[in-house]
Amino acid sequence: MKVKNICCIGAGYVGGPTMAIIAQKSPEITVTVVDINAKRIAAWNDPDVNNIPIYEPGLAEVVAEARGRNLFFSTDVDAAIDAADMIFISVNTPTKTYGMGKGMAADLKYIELCARQIARIATTDKIVVEKSTLPVRTAEALKNILDNTGNGVNFQILSNPEFLAEGTAVTDLHKPDRVLIGGDLDTEAGREAIQALVDVYAHWVTEDNILTTNVWSSELSKLTANAFLAQRVSSINALSELCEVTGADIKEVSKAIGMDSRIGPKFLQASVGFGGSCFQKDILNLVYIAKSFGLEEVADYWEQVIIMNDHQKRRFAAKLVKTLYNTVSGKQIAMLGWAFKKDTNDTRESASIYVADYLLNEQASVVVYDPKVTEEQILADLDYLGTRSEAENRALIRVVNSAEAACDQAHAIAIMTEWDAFKDLDWNAIYSDMLKPAFLFDGRRLLDRKVLEEIGFDFYAIGS
Repeated sequence: MKVKNICCIGAGYVGGPTMAIIAQKSPEITVTVVDINAKRIAAWNDPDVNNIPIYEPGLAEVVAEARGRNLFFSTDVDAAIDAADMIFISVNTPTKTYGMGKGMAADLKYIELCARQIARIATTDKIVVEKSTLPVRTAEALKNILDNTGNGVNFQILSNPEFLAEGTAVTDLHKPDRVLIGGDLDTEAGREAIQALVDVYAHWVTEDNILTTNVWSSELSKLTANAFLAQRVSSINALSELCEVTGADIKEVSKAIGMDSRIGPKFLQASVGFGGSCFQKDILNLVYIAKSFGLEEVADYWEQVIIMNDHQKRRFAAKLVKTLYNTVSGKQIAMLGWAFKKDTNDTRESASIYVADYLLNEQASVVVYDPKVTEEQILADLDYLGTRSEAENRALIRVVNSAEAACDQAHAIAIMTEWDAFKDLDWNAIYSDMLKPAFLFDGRRLLDRKVLEEIGFDFYAIGS
């Protein structure tokens, strides 16, 4: 079959950019992104594309090209489902905060709600594509719901996980390492559905880069990819602590091992810890799946990646407190960066949230600056932890509009996100406006120790 009309349920960090690129590269396909969040859809439809709700380099230009031509954003979910040949499900799958699997298992309530809505609305055959990151065998549950509606509609379920790195999502979509499509390879209808999605991507992705598998392998491959990447980060972060007590330098160690072609240099940058929507959630999901099958050793192995990451965030905050004479009560701490990485406004599981929470528990006065994250989001992130009341958070934390304002009269600075702009700050002027001794904690190894120490900073960097 030839796909003429695509609907994507979910206008978030995956659905929005992915559908924008599909629309850009496939002008003959009508692509409609739907969401029940009217405020988010309004932002996607803002006449000024610079106000779209997701910041990714190059994304505004893609949206400007396709929006109104064959890319549409709407809150009318039912109409989009009804018109679509192919429906992408790209809704949130957070870690459960209640009941069985609390703190580990993926919460699939939004996925099930989507399936039931599709089943209720659909009057013609549909290809349903899992785009959200899901546990293995979720497709089976989707198919059970869709196939038992009694309305005679035939559904094919595909798994098409995303492998985007936030900050480079547009580049990743334009030139993917691979596009993974899982489906029913044993039936003609299943193979036709897979080919229909292959044909969509073939507008700009070469055949060699499109991989087809059975649906279970596709679902597990996504979890495994994120687990392996996170494992590398936790591995190098574990060694960063060893470097600090032995006199080695983690940057030199990373370079030395990264030059081994069997290892490679990527994801070997020591930092205050990984964040983002996927790594922790997917590993916890993997741990839960392993435990549910009684694979305790497998579960313990992967859980250690999370344990190490949490430790890295705690020890960074503890190092700051200890260095400032074992108390930060009433002291102003400037946190530069709140997003979990540069070139995105996504803050999910950002190390900044947990370091700030630790410092607020120590009664520090925290001042935050991030070039792309709003005050509303920063406060919402802290409120979500539930450590203290909303009023207490607002009394203890302040969000400002420049790095210089955050650092003025500060006792210490913590670099939390590796924004390139932080390298080019006037560090001499910042030093002169701080209380002395002026402490600088580089959680991203962004700055040159020698230069900063010559200015006069007491300088600490992870891993050295």
